[in-house]
Amino acid sequence: MADDKEKQEKKPKQQQQPKGEKQGKKPKKDAEQAAEAQTSSPEPPSEPAPRARLWDFYEQQVRGKLQQQFGFKNPHEIPKLKKIVLNVGMGDAPKNPKGLDAAVAELASITGQHPVVTRAKKAIANFNLREGQPIGCAVTLRGGRMFEFLDRFISIAVPRMRDFRGLPTKSFDGRGNYSLGIKEQMIFPEIDYDKVERIHGMDITFVTSAGRDDTALALLKELGMPFRMEAAAAAGAAA
Repeated sequence: MADDKEKQEKKPKQQQQPKGEKQGKKPKKDAEQAAEAQTSSPEPPSEPAPRARLWDFYEQQVRGKLQQQFGFKNPHEIPKLKKIVLNVGMGDAPKNPKGLDAAVAELASITGQHPVVTRAKKAIANFNLREGQPIGCAVTLRGGRMFEFLDRFISIAVPRMRDFRGLPTKSFDGRGNYSLGIKEQMIFPEIDYDKVERIHGMDITFVTSAGRDDTALALLKELGMPFRMEAAAAAGAAA
C-alpha cells in the first residue's frame, strides 16, 4: 500500500520537446535560409552587350556598295563573311604539354572563346607522331564575336606587325576564302609580354559566301582590310 501511495504522489513527467523547438527556436538550417532570403535581393538583369560596330557598318554601307558594284539583283547574292577560323599548330605538343596549355590560354584571351584541341588524324613514324596525339588548337568565330575580332584585328593588331607593308592579295583559294599567316602572337594587345613562354604564330582563315576571289576581295576591302598595292596597280596609278 505504501508503494502505491508513493506512485500516486509522484507528478507526471513533462513531455520532452524536440531539440529544434526548444525555447521557440527554429532549426539551424531554416534560420540560415531565412537570413539569406532577407539579405539577398534579386539582382537586376544585366543589359545586353552592344552590337559590333563593324556588323552595322557592313549592313548599312558595305552591302549597298557591293550590290551596286557587281550588279547583284538578288540580295542573297551579296557576299558576306561567314566565319573566321584561327589555328595554332604546336609540333612539339606531345613532348611539351605545358606549351600547348599556354597556347590554348592565349588563343582564348585573344578571341574570347575557348579553343578546341586538335589531334593527329594519322600516325607518321618519321615525325614520331601517333594517331590521336594533340598537335595544336583552333577556334571558329561566328556572328558578333567574328565581327568584333575582325574590328580589333584590322584597327589594332595589323598595324603592330613588324615591317608591315600591306596584306598580300594572292592568298585566296579560288572560292572566295582568304588565308593569312601570322609569325608572332604578340601583335594582339590581349597578350601579356611577361607571361609569354614561347613565341609562336597562327593561321587565320576568312571564310566568305562569295564563291569568287574578286567579290571576296572587294568585300574584305570594304570592311577595311589593308591589302598590299600590287606592282601593276602601282604602275597604273603612277601613270
